[in-house]
Amino acid sequence: MRMIRFLLWLLGGVVLGGIIHIVVILTLPALAEQSVWSRVADLDADNRMVILPRVVAGEPNPLGLDPALAYGLCRVDLGNGPAYVSGVLPEAFWSVALFNPSGIVTYSTTNRDGIGKTLELGIFNAAQTRLLAQQQLDIAEGLLVVESTSDQLLILVRLAPPHQAMRHRFEQELSEVECGTRGSAPTSP
Repeated sequence: MRMIRFLLWLLGGVVLGGIIHIVVILTLPALAEQSVWSRVADLDADNRMVILPRVVAGEPNPLGLDPALAYGLCRVDLGNGPAYVSGVLPEAFWSVALFNPSGIVTYSTTNRDGIGKTLELGIFNAAQTRLLAQQQLDIAEGLLVVESTSDQLLILVRLAPPHQAMRHRFEQELSEVECGTRGSAPTSP
């Protein structure tokens, strides 16, 4: 009888220890003082595309970026209205990803998905999507519509220049991409 009681207490301790361990592991990222979200807060990327500085091999790389790619970053708040990303990107591989404040990618696409050079993306929260479905928001034809569960988003555009000599031109084209929230979408591209 004592042995069974001891084994039950031991099993209970192991289960309780496992639960505590899992809770701690899952809450640690939320308690981090230096998250990606806080690191980009200093970049002044609200409703505009900011070109991230080039990463040099061997130097500090706090965002963990690939030195071969050019990066553009924009931060939007869908509470201020739908967000739009619009521009023409170079004839090379590019991708766009939406990150929520927890650093989770909520949407991602590349030019290899049949989009081509033109990036026309509309980002809506659930309430704005309902207005869109009720045809109370006008959007441009061909706009790629994305619904987000989070109002606060980082929009990251990555370009892969085929040669480093082309990097400056790629960054210039990336800086011309329009990004931000608007009360309503433009009716023509």
